[in-house]
Amino acid sequence: MKVGEHRYVFVNGIQLHYVQQGSGPLVILLHGFPEFWYSWRKQIPALAAHYTVVAVDMRGYNESDKPTQVSLYRIEILATDIRKLIETIGYKKAIIIGHDWGGAVAWQLAQQSPDWVEKLIILNCPPGPVLMKHVFTNFKQLRRSWYMFAFQIPGLPERNMQSQLKLTLTKAFKGWSRNKEAFREEDIDKYVKVFAPKGALTGPINYYRAAFRYAFSSKKFRPIPTDTLVIWGEDDRALGKELTYDIPKYVKGKYEIKYIPNCSHWVQNDAPDLVNQYILEYLNPTHG
Repeated sequence: MKVGEHRYVFVNGIQLHYVQQGSGPLVILLHGFPEFWYSWRKQIPALAAHYTVVAVDMRGYNESDKPTQVSLYRIEILATDIRKLIETIGYKKAIIIGHDWGGAVAWQLAQQSPDWVEKLIILNCPPGPVLMKHVFTNFKQLRRSWYMFAFQIPGLPERNMQSQLKLTLTKAFKGWSRNKEAFREEDIDKYVKVFAPKGALTGPINYYRAAFRYAFSSKKFRPIPTDTLVIWGEDDRALGKELTYDIPKYVKGKYEIKYIPNCSHWVQNDAPDLVNQYILEYLNPTHG
């Protein structure tokens, strides 16, 4: 199935690759780790019936540029990439939909550039302060987040993952999914192709290194004014459901949450039809 048109844009000192489909108001899709634009393959056509959909390869991923310095993966810089993307492709604001790390960048964008975010939709990602609080005070979450600490070691996690890349990705995607049809063999092969080249994992892992290195030098996270929908797969092995309970404290706009039972961290792949339904019901498009 052909999804969208591949495009490139130079913003914030780097070239970003994205896939675009549809017409109308702008929707930007931000993927998580270890993913790329393709993680939204089941959402792009549904949303493109009403919107201009842009699924981004975020900084460090796939066909986008991959700076080597950890400092260039600070959350503020990642959010600025997306703000400048909106401006460069000719829009004044966008609906932002983010999953996992894409969700973290979406939260940050809504905080530092709220005028550029029309609505916010987050899939299985709490605001940064909520995650950090639970990592250091919630033993269950600390155990779930062990890999974040392992990722701080220079070079080693990249080598370990690439030494048995297909097995690692199969365990992560198929092993975690509650819907065993969520990831086909050909899907796994696409991910393997993206992350197999030397250095292809360093940028993605640098998100975690920068998060820890600069956690206490970033500006305090203020409640965001943007109307926000959170969609949460309840059987998430990386992020416990209890991380959602404090989210309303960080949203001054209208807030809504939809839990999906029997659904993993890979929520938009595990339950694509329901995720698409919740997104479109929330956005209530009147055009297209």
